Amino acid sequence: MNEAMETSETHSPMPSEPGILEFLDVCNSFYPPDAVNAPIAQQRVWYDALCARFDRPLPKGMIFQDEVLFAPIRRYRPAHLTTKTVLLYLHGGGFVVGSLESHHAICAEVAELAQAELISVDYRLAPEHVWPVQTDDCYGVLKQLIGQGSKIVVIGDSAGGNLAAGLSIRARDENLPGIIGQVLIYPALGGDLVSGSYREMANAPGLTTADVAYYRAVLKAPEIEPVAHPLLSSDLSGLPPAYITVAHFDPLRDDGRLYAARLNQWGVSASFRDEPQMVHGWLRARHMSEGARDGFKTLCEAIRAFAA
Repeated sequence: MNEAMETSETHSPMPSEPGILEFLDVCNSFYPPDAVNAPIAQQRVWYDALCARFDRPLPKGMIFQDEVLFAPIRRYRPAHLTTKTVLLYLHGGGFVVGSLESHHAICAEVAELAQAELISVDYRLAPEHVWPVQTDDCYGVLKQLIGQGSKIVVIGDSAGGNLAAGLSIRARDENLPGIIGQVLIYPALGGDLVSGSYREMANAPGLTTADVAYYRAVLKAPEIEPVAHPLLSSDLSGLPPAYITVAHFDPLRDDGRLYAARLNQWGVSASFRDEPQMVHGWLRARHMSEGARDGFKTLCEAIRAFAA
């Protein structure tokens, strides 16, 4: 191996924005960089503590309630509602951690800024429940909502971005109309783990390529299943328009970039935004990082435009 190759593989890329560096310090104090080596129960304890650290008061007038709609859900309704379109939010966490609580403030703020009702799904987690339980839970909720006459914008971050993209493919293949937009936030879409950002950002802060491989192994999805790995789909025609936002310092970055390009090639309108100073999980930094604040504002504007 030559020296240049060695340097590219061992270098740990880092952003320079002070707010995001502070965010990373806080995250590391709650959730160790090697957390995936710990037992699942410990990972969840750490993640819950991290999420609680970034909790926020809900917007004024926001109401929410927990229900069961095929799967457990949480329904958010802002004080000012300007559309009948429903936002279906699928949380991240590598399919291993995360819950209705972990993304509570994020969901409330998205609903508030988009001025739309939002439903968050508490899908079952791996390793207790392996693929396709997660997509089945979310698809069951989607079918219930569409059956009630709702138009849907599917939204997901990280593992949830995978689920949102997969739901769009599944709904198209099963002739289920009703999804009018898909919003994918630093999504995991089934990239090859060895090239592009998977190599360049292999040791990025917040998420490493080894972490991505771990989460895939825990989920146990078939390697050639396009609902589980949307980048492998041989046909992306007829899918809803997309807004895809990624973090530059993230091994998943090129999953979003390549998927946006492929959607456009298939005649599907897809907007792509690479947040230049962001790391995986930057939604939580929206109140302490200028870049995350701008990215979140643009994200919510895109959601509101789909839902209008």
